Amino acid sequence: MSNIHQQIFDLGIEQVRRQAASSLERQMVETAYAVMSDEDQGFGAIHAGFAMSSLPHKETKELKWSRIGGGGTIKLRVESGYDQNDEPVGIPYGATARMILLYLQSRAVAERTREIEIGKSMYAWLNRMGIPLGGKTYARVREQSRRLSFCNLMFFHVGSGDEEFKKGSFVRDAIIARAPTPGSLTQGSLWRDTVVLDEVFYQTLIEHPLPVREAAIGSLSGRSVAIDVYVWLSYRLHQLKKPTPVSWLALMDQFGHNYSGAAGLRNFKTEFKAPLQLALAAYEGAKVEVNSAGVILYPSPPAVPLKSTISTAAKRLITVE
Repeated sequence: MSNIHQQIFDLGIEQVRRQAASSLERQMVETAYAVMSDEDQGFGAIHAGFAMSSLPHKETKELKWSRIGGGGTIKLRVESGYDQNDEPVGIPYGATARMILLYLQSRAVAERTREIEIGKSMYAWLNRMGIPLGGKTYARVREQSRRLSFCNLMFFHVGSGDEEFKKGSFVRDAIIARAPTPGSLTQGSLWRDTVVLDEVFYQTLIEHPLPVREAAIGSLSGRSVAIDVYVWLSYRLHQLKKPTPVSWLALMDQFGHNYSGAAGLRNFKTEFKAPLQLALAAYEGAKVEVNSAGVILYPSPPAVPLKSTISTAAKRLITVE
């Protein structure tokens, strides 16, 4: 559905809903409407490095995870931590890990502090973003929190002559410290009261924050590839001075973690279109053209209005009842 935002503006949401002819189109309509009807205008912040490299989308048995992005200029390496029995905890992955990190980063940027209050605030925010805790959902959140708590990470600047890197982790302490008990899921009492971000991670986050729309990320929750594409477009489009082509191979290198070879590239071309369309529905004003060679990125207005500073905007994200 081309110009989906304009269609909703001209025809109204109900008419556009009736015109949606597939599951993907219905998802696009709801994603676009969620952003267009967002009265709170809540914003968050994420490390700009995640616009060029990212965590795995699916579980991996590897104990070291490396991705190079940003045209080969940024490399992210994440290493699994080990528990008290020297067993590997695993690499964090998927949409849930991304949502937990978004909350922690947004609060850190908004309040300019490494010490992040969690408790009921984290529970309420995840619930508002479409991740209500309970049953299998809680088990997934707990598992990703554990992996994030134990892992180590490094951001490398590639091709700059001398080897430049920042080494650290995400947090200093466990994000979830308590086992579930009756009533604890609804009370938000499973989280630690506070978590302290790793000093190196916090410092590079403050130096390179990228503002993102809360409604956009929330509308994509559960779809890790679409979240990564939205973050990438938010970083790239408003900085462009001219149309910029990106090949299918480059797109697969950045977003197709589970694809390889010629056959993988063919499959990636087909399957990438859905998360791309959802990301474009979440980013009103984004100008991207898809062709046989890949995509062409065009200069576009920022995903977050420039008049909204990251600090004041992110504070809206962390205000929860």
